Amino acid sequence: MSDQEERPENGLRKELPAELPPRAPAPRPDQEPAPGAAPAGPAPEQEPQPQLTGRQRLIDGLWPPRLTRAQLIVALLLFGLGFGLAVQVASNSDGDSALRGARQEDLVRILDELDDRTQRLEDEKQGLEKQRQELQSSSDQAAEARRQTAEKERQLGILAGTVGATGPGITMTVQDPKGAVESDMLLDAIQELRAAGAEAMEVNGVRVVANTYFSDTDGSVAVDGKKINAPYRFKVIGKPQDLEPALNIPGGVVQSLEKEQATVSVERSDKIVVDALRQAELPDYARSSSR
Repeated sequence: MSDQEERPENGLRKELPAELPPRAPAPRPDQEPAPGAAPAGPAPEQEPQPQLTGRQRLIDGLWPPRLTRAQLIVALLLFGLGFGLAVQVASNSDGDSALRGARQEDLVRILDELDDRTQRLEDEKQGLEKQRQELQSSSDQAAEARRQTAEKERQLGILAGTVGATGPGITMTVQDPKGAVESDMLLDAIQELRAAGAEAMEVNGVRVVANTYFSDTDGSVAVDGKKINAPYRFKVIGKPQDLEPALNIPGGVVQSLEKEQATVSVERSDKIVVDALRQAELPDYARSSSR
């Protein structure tokens, strides 16, 4: 072989490193290895993760708590709402405790009294509506208005005590041998009778009106400054079927007086006369607002 054949065509060929063969791409898991390819080495082993139970995952999610300001405000509002509801339920329970201990007969009597009060209010409403219709339909409205005004004046005179009154009602007599009955007990009786629908009353000859007051004086009782002595005699005009049960309700007037060793008797009558009168007094400060 000649020197020319042994010399390479390019003098730099010997100085370059030998070319490396191209690297084959790694086979995918779902691809079969190429024929003649070296098998891939085993994958490095991974440490198994501990399996958590449902309770452990719940605890990890709840603790430690991660409260935001909005969640804290909502929690405070819910607490306040729950506290208010608890107080309301407790107050309602305290108000109903007195009725829970009552007997069935007493509850029926109280319900009857409430029904009677409702009926009285309904009757009054119908009476006012009738007066309005009469005024609207009357041919001589001026004469009808004068007639109704006169009737209203008589009614107001009964309430004010300036005219006498008669009608069905009751007579209540309170015997006080021990002298233990005080003015507030008699005032409670007046208030109970008013609530039961009493329209006119007098006590030992003293007319009871809206501004009547009771006071204790020298071991006895005074009504509007007038001294009265036992026995105390109440003459009351109203519906007897409402007045008498109102006095005999559990814990009412009769039981309170009997605790003081007083004796109470109530009699119904178809005709009670209340003839004790009071003089009409002009108010010192109040004036009519109508012009």
